[in-house]
Amino acid sequence: MEHQPMPRADEGFKLYHYNPSTTGNAILAGLFAVASIAHLWRIIKSRAWYFIPFLIGCLFEAGGYAARVISSNQTPHWTLNPYLVQTLLLLLGPTLYAASIYMVLGRLIRSLDASHHSIIRVNWLTKIFLMGDILSILSQGGGKVIINTIQLGGGMMAKAKTTEALNVANTVVILGLGIQIIFFSLFIVAIIVFHLRIRRAPTSQSLISTSHWERFVWVLYVSSVLILVRSVFRVCEFALGNGNVFQSSEIYIFVLDAAPILAVAVAFAWFHPCNVLVGYRKLGKGTSAESESESEAYMMGGYHS
Repeated sequence: MEHQPMPRADEGFKLYHYNPSTTGNAILAGLFAVASIAHLWRIIKSRAWYFIPFLIGCLFEAGGYAARVISSNQTPHWTLNPYLVQTLLLLLGPTLYAASIYMVLGRLIRSLDASHHSIIRVNWLTKIFLMGDILSILSQGGGKVIINTIQLGGGMMAKAKTTEALNVANTVVILGLGIQIIFFSLFIVAIIVFHLRIRRAPTSQSLISTSHWERFVWVLYVSSVLILVRSVFRVCEFALGNGNVFQSSEIYIFVLDAAPILAVAVAFAWFHPCNVLVGYRKLGKGTSAESESESEAYMMGGYHS
């Protein structure tokens, strides 16, 4: 394979416009690693396999910040591979969070015997949002999956040799982030409608449940907004071009990306869906098998209805 030279500042592109912090990135890598262990324990203990994408998202975040530690030790002679790894992993981590969060809502609605309160038919609810999530992943990191065939998003950034190629790559990444923002916005609407309807007309299951399901709905609200904030930041970062204000200091990625995503990981580790969906498998014939197939299909990279 031909060696790809690292882009230089005098070629109009720099890998970093600041010196990455070894300490800051190491702390974040450690915190996400701890979050990954906590979620792994929760998943195994409760057999909550639908939360595996979320766990992988945490691992991606830990790996992304570990790659930034490597870059920080190379300052100012950064190499391409750690930069590429951190770019792709930090882009895709929250998208994997989203996959599990989407699957949780359908389970919550079924566990409360409240399918009639959903704005979208429950059988289609998870499928629709997972399809949007898959499209987002393909746009943001498709180059890692289909490299050397069709260049999409992150993979294209690895081979971009000109400013024009970088602009095309940025546009595809922005498209993926835009898809994520649209579907997460619709997801929040779906939560709001369901929440309002079940409060106006509670089901018997929602009244007798001791799982604090309404508190969990607020966890879904807050987590969704935090991921939206991060996605909007990323859109601005890519849309404003190379060297923009959001790329001028590492504080932006720490405050507007790392902090919200870490908060989501902590929130779901502390108030895990397994604590709420205790009656899920008891409600509705075949719902468990159907929902497990959603997780399996997603992990295989696609959803077949």
